[in-house]
Amino acid sequence: MVRIVSDTSALVSLGTVADTTPNPLDLLLDSHDVILPEQVVDELAETASYADASGEAAQAVLDRLATFEVRSVELDETFPLDDGENAAVTLANEVDAVQLLCDEFNRLALIHASLADTRLVTTPIGLTALVRNDVLSPDAAEAFLDEMSDARSWSANTYVARARATLQQQRDDG
Repeated sequence: MVRIVSDTSALVSLGTVADTTPNPLDLLLDSHDVILPEQVVDELAETASYADASGEAAQAVLDRLATFEVRSVELDETFPLDDGENAAVTLANEVDAVQLLCDEFNRLALIHASLADTRLVTTPIGLTALVRNDVLSPDAAEAFLDEMSDARSWSANTYVARARATLQQQRDDG
């Protein structure tokens, strides 16, 4: 299976649609070895303590914690991101992950530049990959993207717009 590392934001995004069938979080876990740094688990627990949509999404991910591999990571104190992204980038480089799943849209250039041989993937782009691999229909992926966009306030996000265009193209080609 493909080895990936995820940060907190991407997991919370996936957790917003964790009660759907099919479920993109479960599809990811079924087809990938997902490795998390302890710091991401800590951030998920903190987020789950809130009584809002993000808290519910984080709890949905924590409910599946046994399906993730969790590792200890020593943080680079000079890295200018929060502990979760810092640890996820470090872990992705340490384990030679194929992908880093990350939705820290405001700092993607820094994260991308910090990765050695790991491909940076956002959740919207991950959904298009599930369609390309015939795991999800374009309509299902778009519905998930709509729900995530509402929950995560992504209405003006260029990565989401690009994913929507890709899904439309996949729909037209299919």
